[in-house]
Amino acid sequence: MRGLVTDTSPFRTALELRRLDGDRFLAYPNGFGRERLFGGQVVAQALRAAGLTIGAPRDVHSLHSYFLRPGRPEEPLRFEVTRTRDGRAFSTRNVTAHQEGKPIYEMIASFHDPEPGEDWPPPAPPSVPLPDDLRPVRFSRLFGDDRSVEIRPVDQSGSGSFPISHPFWVRVTMSIGTEAAMHACMLAYLSDIAVVRAARAPGSTARYDLRVSLDHSIWFHRPPRVDEWLLYSMDPVAHVGTRGLAQGSIRTVEGTLIASVAQEALLRPAADHVAPRASRN
Repeated sequence: MRGLVTDTSPFRTALELRRLDGDRFLAYPNGFGRERLFGGQVVAQALRAAGLTIGAPRDVHSLHSYFLRPGRPEEPLRFEVTRTRDGRAFSTRNVTAHQEGKPIYEMIASFHDPEPGEDWPPPAPPSVPLPDDLRPVRFSRLFGDDRSVEIRPVDQSGSGSFPISHPFWVRVTMSIGTEAAMHACMLAYLSDIAVVRAARAPGSTARYDLRVSLDHSIWFHRPPRVDEWLLYSMDPVAHVGTRGLAQGSIRTVEGTLIASVAQEALLRPAADHVAPRASRN
């Protein structure tokens, strides 16, 4: 059995929010050496804040969000949750993250009581090598160490460290228990890995002065278990001007669809790589 990292890992403690008055929460983010906060960390913390205002057994089924300003690693994050609606089967929450009095991120998340119904899975994607047949990459600037999360890219031609490309296998190696909400938050954290790179036009050789996430959406089809191997695959859908869209899926080893993800990214090319505008004549 693989060794487990304790729950004092920086990755785990990033999701420990302090409740203030009402539905307001405080987090002390960690940039892990980055100049900006990793977007997935903010998504996960916002989802955690929303979930702390939801009663069991209502689990998140979707979230839609916008990155408004870069997050600063040295500044605390304040999350304000608005209880938009609590119905018989669904609850909706709006979350705004603030730093220095300014909003940097907004999310709307919806939670649903389990209900019986059809369970139709889409066809599994083309097979890829299993994680045991691949070597891991080394990293520390997303989670604070190389042990909290294990990532094994399908494309093994890289240097063995970040950056990586989709698809890749990923799992959390910490002991995190069975709380469904925590697994969902950690999946949200992981869902932002290498997505901006995935939004590039196929075959593009352009250099970019700025590459940032604009928005991020997740649909949770089934409760995730992030301490088991998951295959994450994102592909470019469109790239017009400076905006690129990537869509993809997160699946189990057996091919079961766990979540669908979409993100639009801002890809602003360097001045010497700007394509000429098409003629209107």
